Formats: sequence, C-alpha cells, structure tokens
Amino acid sequence: MNILGLSRFQFAMTTIFHFFYVPLSIGLALCVAVMETIYVFKKDEIYLKMARFWGKIFLLSFAVGVVTGIIQEFQFGMNWSNYSRFMGDIFGAPLAIEALLAFFLESVFIGAWMFTWNRFKPGIHAMFMWLTCLGSILSAIWILAANSFMQHPTGFEIDTKTGHVRLRNFWDVLGNPQLWRQFPHVLFAAVLTGAMVILGMAAFGLLHKKTQSSESDRVFYTKSVRFSAVVALIGAILSIYAGDLQTQFVVHDQPMKFAATEALYKDSGDPASWSVISLINEKDKTSHGIEVPYMLSLLTYHQTTGSVKGMNTINKELHAKYDSKFGKDMNYYVPVNVLFWSFRFMAAVGFAAALVSILALWGTRKNKNTLYKTKWLLWIIGVCTFLPFIGNTGGWLITELGRYPWLVYGMLTIADGVSPTATVPSLFFTNLVYFLLFLVIGAVMITYSRRVLYQGPDGDGKIPARKGSLISDVESEQSKLANRSVSLA
Repeated sequence: MNILGLSRFQFAMTTIFHFFYVPLSIGLALCVAVMETIYVFKKDEIYLKMARFWGKIFLLSFAVGVVTGIIQEFQFGMNWSNYSRFMGDIFGAPLAIEALLAFFLESVFIGAWMFTWNRFKPGIHAMFMWLTCLGSILSAIWILAANSFMQHPTGFEIDTKTGHVRLRNFWDVLGNPQLWRQFPHVLFAAVLTGAMVILGMAAFGLLHKKTQSSESDRVFYTKSVRFSAVVALIGAILSIYAGDLQTQFVVHDQPMKFAATEALYKDSGDPASWSVISLINEKDKTSHGIEVPYMLSLLTYHQTTGSVKGMNTINKELHAKYDSKFGKDMNYYVPVNVLFWSFRFMAAVGFAAALVSILALWGTRKNKNTLYKTKWLLWIIGVCTFLPFIGNTGGWLITELGRYPWLVYGMLTIADGVSPTATVPSLFFTNLVYFLLFLVIGAVMITYSRRVLYQGPDGDGKIPARKGSLISDVESEQSKLANRSVSLA
C-alpha cells in the first residue's frame, strides 16, 4: 500500500485488461478480411455471411480496446511522470506516429467497412478490412518499438544537461533487434487469439438449441469452426516458432529473465535439465522440481550439450556492472514464481490450441461431420475460447516483470520513474475506480458478444425470451394487439 506498489499495480491492471483486446482485434480483423476475400474469389455466400457476423465481434473488441487504451495512456503523466521526462524524446516519436498514421488508418477504414456494404464492389469493400487490419498491425509495431527500447535501448544518447535520453538515430530505434523478435511472436499470438475466439464461440453456437433445429445455422457455425481451426492451427505453430526465436535473443540479452523462467538459481550442469514443475523458495533462493535430462540444452541451444547460467551468478555480474551507478543495495532478482509458471502456462496454451484445432478439424471432416452431435467436445472447444487470454497475459508478465528492477534496462529503475506528486489516497481511489470500470466494460463486452452469438447469423438482434418470463408475456400481448389492429384495419 505504498506509492510504488499502487502505481505498479495500476499499470499492470490496466495493461493486462487492455491487452485482452489488442491481440483479439488484430486477429479478428485478419480473420474477417480473409473470410471476405474468399467470398470475393469463390462467390460463396456463406463466407460473406461469416465476414458480416464475426465482424460484429471485431467491432466490439475494437471499441473496448480504444477505451482501455486511452485509460492506460493517462498513467504516463499521472503516475510515471519521471519516466515520461526521462524517456519522452524516445517514447514520443513511436506513439505519435502510431496515433497519426496507424490508428488514423485503422479508424478511417473501419468506418468505411461498417457503412458501405452495398456501396462498393466486393473486392474494394474487402480491401477496407485489409487496410483496417494493416493499421492495427502497424499500431502494434510502433507500440512495441517503444517497449523494445525499454528492454534493449538503441539509437540514443544521454543529454548531459538533463541526464535524460535523447533520440540520436530513429532508424536504430525502429531496427531494434528486440522489436523484430518480439513483434512476430505478438502478431502470431494475435492470429491465434482471434481464431480461437471464433472457434470457441462457434462451438457454443452449435450447442445452442436454436442451432440444433436450424440447418442453415448449423452449416454456418460448422463452416466457422473449420475455418477458424485452420487459422488457429497455423497461428499456434507460428507462435511457438516465433517464441523460440525470441527466447534465443533473451538468453543472451536478458539472462536473468531466462534463468527465472527455468527457476535456475545455480548454474546448470552440462547438459542442462529442464524442470517440468518446481517448488520455488524465493526467500532462500532454492528450487526443487521434476527434471527432464538434456531438455534445457535442447530448448536453449538446439543441441544436447550446453550449460545455462543461474540467477546467483547473473546477480553477481549485474552488481559488478551497475554498483558504481545504482549502489550495492540493488536487488536484481526477478519474481521467479510468476515468471516460471507464466512461461509454462503460455507454452501450454500454444500446444493446447494446436491440439484443440486438430480435434475440431477431425470432427468437421467432410466424410463424417459429427462435431455438432459431440457435445463433450463442443464444450471443450467452447471453454478454450479463453485460453489465448491466459497465454497472452503470461507472455506480458514475462516480458515486463522479467525486466525488474528496470523501467529502461540498465538506465532507469522502476522506483525512479514514479511521479513525485502521486499520493497513496489518490492511487487507491483510481485503482478502485479503474477496477470497477473494467468489470463493467468486460461485462458489457461479454453480454453483447453473447447476444450476437445467440441471435445467430440470420437473427434480428434479440435473444429469445424464456416462456413464462415477463419479456415473453409482454411480447405475446404486443403480438395480440398488433393482430387485432390488422383485423380492424
């Protein structure tokens, strides 16, 4: 309950909630663009229906993402003003370009796509969604460019008068090796997220009683399942591959982060064993777990030999490097339990998504399409709607907490970035307000998504009321009055 702790909690809360919707909107935009493009070339009306239907979920995610993003940006001035002063010259350029170029592109063409279904040729209308998708991807690049500087500073110099960083070479910032290893992983995870949400919601659609009695709805949701399963499988494979490439960079650039994801306090042997699970005591700096021989060497170096430095050794190296600037009291150990389990949950999500996608494809194969009858599998697929959000959150925690104790790696600590004017009462109040606001926004998102799903691809926007309910009785009386009016006329 101090200023630093409350500021960190607020930023974590707002960023995690915002990051629910950023990958979702990117992935859904790509899926909808592909659906509409297939319609343009194949003239199959069901793909047009799919693009329009799943486009509604995309619009909801985009709207919520914009709102939560605005809230997040307020914090740079409110809670992290020292950080903003220190890094404003670097941070400002990518964010300005993101707002003026990428977000502008995204916002303009999402409006054009929404309101011009019957005003342009199908190919031109599909192009609007591709441009919207491009804008969202460009937004991700510019945001990650700023974040990558915090992980691996490049293209800067120190202003001797202020002690702040100053942009020296814009292209070095944009060419940051951290950026081009982080971006593919984020992009493919976004593709996986959008596809898994469509896959899971389509499975719930097949479970709905209305779908069971409607052949057209069953065909629609089955087609959506098959399409999204293909995209999710591709996204899962590419996410795992891109994650491996990013890990190879982290091994050398941020060894403390990598050692924490494996709960290695002491240097490993050669070859290195990988811990499947581990009991970690952060106070005593010990860990004990179930190990698989050779596996860590394979994951780290792609060979059966090679040792990995432990956190104790890395801590000594960091003290030798930074004690002259930051003092001997610095704690360079990261939150090991969080990173260890976040990494495993993130990896498990990728493999689970691939497995679920294969099962969905098997259940919808042409010669034996039985998925809509297999309720237990539909429930599993439906629950997996939420898997990517767990994986994305785990990845974010690894990226940000693995940088501890730095805001800007090796240059600015988290404690030094807090606003000097922030107070405990104001932070406690805003934390509470934001938490309640996010609960409301999340509930609205889920409610409207559920409404869209249950109205079906040919629905009128209303969720059928239960018999005997007040809504059902009112609608019945309204129907009777309307019939009497027609008779009198």
